[in-house]
Amino acid sequence: MRIVLLITFSMFCLGLTGQEVSQTYDSVLARQLGADEYGMKNYVFVILIPGANNMEKGPARDSIFRGHRKNIGRLAEAGKLVLAGPFGDNSRSYMGLFIFNVKTIAEARELLKTDPAVSAGILDAELYEWYGSAAIPEYLKLQKRITRKQI
Repeated sequence: MRIVLLITFSMFCLGLTGQEVSQTYDSVLARQLGADEYGMKNYVFVILIPGANNMEKGPARDSIFRGHRKNIGRLAEAGKLVLAGPFGDNSRSYMGLFIFNVKTIAEARELLKTDPAVSAGILDAELYEWYGSAAIPEYLKLQKRITRKQI
């Protein structure tokens, strides 16, 4: 009887403190996405801020930002950029954000060098290591299906 109680108590305690495995866990997908056991992975989160170049609005600036948007599309297509978008007016003058699908800030800095607005000094960047859902890149497949106009 003691053994049964001990086993029952042990199972109860393990149920309270042990980690349960999801019933819908897909190990192949997790491996494909680079997920750890929590379904998470490392990214680099970038906050775009105003750069030193205060170029006035006009054809030259417009051309640089067309290149900026085209570069965003290229990096997304390559799987290196999983989220991007501008901020509205805010007290910190944040311009936008990127989430790069890379593990290191050094890799993200190399990708930023391909951005015409960053290269021109119109935008600058603050970079942070970030831990988020490994499924984030999967949303890009849906984004393509709901996008009417290409950048």
